[in-house]
Amino acid sequence: MSNTRLIARLDVKGANLIKGIHLEGLRVIGSPNEHALRYYEQGIDELIYMDCVASLYGRNSLSELIKQAAENVFIPLTVGGGVRSADDVAHLLRCGADKVAVNTAAVSNPQLITEIARRFGSQCMVLSIEAKSVSPERWEVFTDNGRESTGIDVVDWAKQAAALGAGEILLTSVDREGTRKGFDLALVQAVTDSVNIPVIASGGMGKAQDAVEVVRMGADAVAMADILHYKRASLADIRTEASAGGIRVRTYE
Repeated sequence: MSNTRLIARLDVKGANLIKGIHLEGLRVIGSPNEHALRYYEQGIDELIYMDCVASLYGRNSLSELIKQAAENVFIPLTVGGGVRSADDVAHLLRCGADKVAVNTAAVSNPQLITEIARRFGSQCMVLSIEAKSVSPERWEVFTDNGRESTGIDVVDWAKQAAALGAGEILLTSVDREGTRKGFDLALVQAVTDSVNIPVIASGGMGKAQDAVEVVRMGADAVAMADILHYKRASLADIRTEASAGGIRVRTYE
């Protein structure tokens, strides 16, 4: 059994690290790479950079940020937002990304998942799913930072993407994002039960115990933002609580 990965999620708008609630009402937190370096020094396993306004402009603008990060931070970097093509992926990998997360473009052209997986390896192709609850036990895929509905069922889409070659799913609950109320456990369980690829749970972590609960539902990794940015718990605290809850995490001295 492998370790559960603890991941810091950095939502970026322009040059700023920002944080919203339900992916809206964005507040500036500070410099993305200063936070990235701090989390790296505290022993975070991976970092996710998401360009929050990329879909509006049709491109990802994190190139320089990723180049700088890759010089100082030696853990896997996932970059998402505005990725439209395999060439976009190649560019971000050259800048220092290890994996690339795709949402909107994959929804409009599912074959892009296969193209990216074939060209760069499935481990590089992360499907980003922004999920909103539409009825009990049913969730719909949203795009453009949780703004555009697609009518697509989340579980069906996760299965299709895994079959097309996605190596991992970044599963964000728009309903829980920024609320500190804990993850949407039913959503995570529904998706992890239906695919055989790793699922990163994102959206809602308010306390260390939330990580324990979501891993018990099948999550392979836990993405955290608010709890770290506002220093409401340290990585050491989260690691200690996870271990106490029977969750295997990387030991860090």
